[in-house]
Amino acid sequence: MNVIEFIKAHPIVAVIREATPDNIVPIVKALYNGGVKVVEITAETPKVMTMIEMVTDELGDRVLVGAGTVLDPETARAAIMAGSKFIVSPSLNVETVKMTKRYGVVSIPGALTPTEIITAYEHGADMIKVFPANAFGPGYVKNIHGPFPYIPLMVTGGINPSNVNDYLGNGALAAGVGSNLVNPKNLISETDYLTLTEKAREYTNTLKN
Repeated sequence: MNVIEFIKAHPIVAVIREATPDNIVPIVKALYNGGVKVVEITAETPKVMTMIEMVTDELGDRVLVGAGTVLDPETARAAIMAGSKFIVSPSLNVETVKMTKRYGVVSIPGALTPTEIITAYEHGADMIKVFPANAFGPGYVKNIHGPFPYIPLMVTGGINPSNVNDYLGNGALAAGVGSNLVNPKNLISETDYLTLTEKAREYTNTLKN
């Protein structure tokens, strides 16, 4: 199963900000126990490359690990060397896409308008992150798929258990979920991690209904 197929099979992408080397593996394990098998660790986080390596070493092929908020090709390359299987950006940087594809890794730049989306795809993006998706809502994804049915889309921004199926049902291949799912600063006790697993399960169970 390639990266796009894996994401399609496990469409909830946990966006993890402000984690640390001490808690990143417990966070990802808690998400995994709740059925979330795709994680995006954001690149502005200190020691992010170490954390990507840690998750890759600990969980192997059970979890698909990528880097998020990647703004330039140098960061993309470093994340790929650390083990990232996909690179996500909040906007389109063509050189970042080129670097990512040079290493055979999946590129997911951010875009919002039809022009931005098709431009990103024409420059080699494998999937487009529609961000902020909540600016227009699920119907916008359906409208984009009218002229561009062949472009895989991931939505990010304001995704929660009550609307995730609306986005996926209107054509999104995946949904990135940040603080609505994971807030590392609030994870202190074992109970907190069990709560995170239940939150993850809430999302994944929603997909089955």
